[in-house]
Amino acid sequence: MRSFPEHVLSWRAKDPLATVIVHPECRNEVVRLADISGSTEAIISAVAASKTGSHWVIGTEINLVDRLAKQHPDKIIHSLTPACLCPTMSAIKPANLLWMLDNLAKGNVVNRIQVPQEIAVQAKICLDRMLAI
Repeated sequence: MRSFPEHVLSWRAKDPLATVIVHPECRNEVVRLADISGSTEAIISAVAASKTGSHWVIGTEINLVDRLAKQHPDKIIHSLTPACLCPTMSAIKPANLLWMLDNLAKGNVVNRIQVPQEIAVQAKICLDRMLAI
């Protein structure tokens, strides 16, 4: 399930004290309605740094939201869309990573993703920023 502007508006009506924080991969309309948008690390840091009793509605993959709720029982944390599952992230397992790295070490590129050059340039900027952290 994807996040839609209606989800943000619904949460604002249900919990006006909540800070809505979303991953920038959400729809542009959702990002614009959110209080904060940021990377996974930015979401984790914002929740961790917040005051006890703070309210959060988080628009990202449900497993991260569940993990944050368990790590911060002193805060009220909800998922923007409870059914927000990311099949790609769920597929990342140590065995799959090892298989990919073994192939790379042998000179075999597996699961190559190719995009148009104008998208690749922008994507590289994002990847470089993530790797710099």
